[in-house]
Amino acid sequence: MTTPGPRPTITEVARLAGVGRSSAARALGGYGSVSESTRDRVLAAARELGYETNELARSMSTGETRTIGVVLADIANPFFAGVLRGITEVCAAEGFDTIVVNTDEDVEREQAAVRLMLAKQVDGIVVSPTGGADADADHLEAAISRGVPVVQLDRTLSRLPGPAVVLDNREAAFAATQELLSAGHRRIALAWGPRSEVPADTVAGLQTAAQADLSTTRERLIGYLRALADAGLPADPRLVMTGDQTVDGVARFTREALSAERPPTAVVVTETDAALGVLQVLREQSLQSPRDLSLVGFDDAPWVQYLDPPLTVLSQPVEELGERSAQELLALMRGRPVSASLVHLSARLIRRSSVASLPS
Repeated sequence: MTTPGPRPTITEVARLAGVGRSSAARALGGYGSVSESTRDRVLAAARELGYETNELARSMSTGETRTIGVVLADIANPFFAGVLRGITEVCAAEGFDTIVVNTDEDVEREQAAVRLMLAKQVDGIVVSPTGGADADADHLEAAISRGVPVVQLDRTLSRLPGPAVVLDNREAAFAATQELLSAGHRRIALAWGPRSEVPADTVAGLQTAAQADLSTTRERLIGYLRALADAGLPADPRLVMTGDQTVDGVARFTREALSAERPPTAVVVTETDAALGVLQVLREQSLQSPRDLSLVGFDDAPWVQYLDPPLTVLSQPVEELGERSAQELLALMRGRPVSASLVHLSARLIRRSSVASLPS
């Protein structure tokens, strides 16, 4: 075994480059004024000696750690994996590292994650909030008050100021429902709807429950209800799933809906897990889509085009959501104006073969 030698110092880099120590420090730290030729000599000397920048010392000189905190609700979800890719690519191109924390849709873990980010002295935070639209935002407001910019991603808290980058969920759900209405469907279910410990038996009850849920759930419910209203159809609360937002929860809702006296002929599934829950019931009951039930889903996951039949979906611009949130955050950090308080991106309808036309 060999014992590693002493780490090269900034003084040695300066000596090899033929510059003063302060000039070498500015060139390596990326701050202050230094000529391009001096910077090139210093960087060449650092590479030759194997010098690594002391990030702690650099951050003390510049006031920046060049690190972004990313707080996501579920990194196992392909949606958030794609979003993270967009964030990290923009940050890396601008010379920023990212610290990622998964909250697993838990508010307390989100609060702990934000405390961690502040302790690590990140320069800014991108967060997908786990609470309902009117949930407590004290931990994020505390970050902003300490001068750490925050950009909300995918979901929003109404109490939190500053920019947010989201899908236009209202329009996406409207388009999904309208696609089924255009094919002649009138009994259209929604999976999933808001969390609620007791089933909501009125539209007003659904809307109240949705207000306590994620902003995405609320906006998708509004889009669904608007499409029905525009078609002159009354909304049937029994066709909107409430309760446990899991594959099993959707499966229970689907079984109950299909066994009702007037079952739905179509379903809008607003999450990947919701699609899996519906497909599970179709398989166990030997039913087929679209013959027995038409489907329109959210998210163009790779597997949906290989279903039999392939699934019609509203494709979310997943990586673009991450890219835009990172761009908005960097703009805030640099004191530049942001695009808007709320940046809406549009979903794209991809028609495949999961929607059957019904006679008018």
